Amino acid sequence: MIQLVIGGARSGKSRYGEARVAEFSAEGQECIYLATALAFDQEMRERIKRHQLDRSHARQVANQTASQTTDQASPPVNWQLIEQPLYVAESLLTLDKPNQTIFIDCLTLYLTQHLCRDAEQINFVEPPLSAPLVHTSHDSAYPSLSSHWQEQKQRLLEVLPKLQSNVILISNEVGSGIVPMGELSREFVDEAGWLNQAVAAIADGVTLVVAGIPMTLKGQ
Repeated sequence: MIQLVIGGARSGKSRYGEARVAEFSAEGQECIYLATALAFDQEMRERIKRHQLDRSHARQVANQTASQTTDQASPPVNWQLIEQPLYVAESLLTLDKPNQTIFIDCLTLYLTQHLCRDAEQINFVEPPLSAPLVHTSHDSAYPSLSSHWQEQKQRLLEVLPKLQSNVILISNEVGSGIVPMGELSREFVDEAGWLNQAVAAIADGVTLVVAGIPMTLKGQ
């Protein structure tokens, strides 16, 4: 199952997505939080801290839901946090397995970091993959890493439909405002729109969140 959740800034999209993950947790699935943010400045560090608090709240909701659906005491629901700002597709391949939900927050930060990296506007320390690759006798089992956005985007679109895990992806809807003046900003708006369209096309469900209210665009 692939679920895309889109919305504007402070629309409640991440909270809605985390609530969906909590439902899967209550059903006994292992859950992974794949965070794409990088803390380049104090404002971004504060944003990440707020998301960490939201994750803690969602974990409490999951625990309460699990305890209400069984007559026995349920063990705490633990989410594994993986930080991967660049190589999301490769991380999904290494983490994938049945009876698991992977929550990706968010696609637009993932896009931003690739665009800034390719434009050489920020310096990156190459992040490691989220989990060690399983050694096999075939060299092709080791994915090649690319610094180019279009190649990474295509790899993500190819990987998503093949996964055994449930995947919930968060992304910003940024095309409803004015056209930005800066070249890189215009490129970001264009690429974000194309990325959302491409993921929505292969997703089983798409939800738009406005003012904290989810509206189903695709699926049930």
